[in-house]
Amino acid sequence: MSIAARKKALRFLFEPVVDKLGYKFTPAEEDADFLLEQEAIIEAETGMPYCPCQARAKDRAENMRMVCPCIPFHRAHYDAMRRCWCGLFVHKDVTDPDKLRQFPEAKMKK
Repeated sequence: MSIAARKKALRFLFEPVVDKLGYKFTPAEEDADFLLEQEAIIEAETGMPYCPCQARAKDRAENMRMVCPCIPFHRAHYDAMRRCWCGLFVHKDVTDPDKLRQFPEAKMKK
C-alpha cells in the first residue's frame, strides 16, 4: 500500500477511536498530514504506526505505549495538556492547537 493510501486509511481507522475518547484530529491540517505521513512511513519500516516524536526502546511492551493512538496509555497526561504528545489529536473543544504546550508528565498538577 502506498504511503498516501495508508495515511488515508489511518485517518479513517483512528477517527472513531479518538472521538470516543473525547479527541479529534488537530485542526492544523498540514500538521495532521505530516504526522500521519510519518506514522505511515514508520509503520512501513516497523510494522506498527508508532508516534513519530517519541523514541522507541528495545522493550516491546514499552514501545506498545507509543502505538497510535496512544491516548489510553497516557490519558491523564494528555488530558492535562489537552492534546497528545505529537499534537495529532487534541481535545474536541480545541480550536487553536498552537496555544497548547507540551510538558513532561512529572510537571502535571496533581
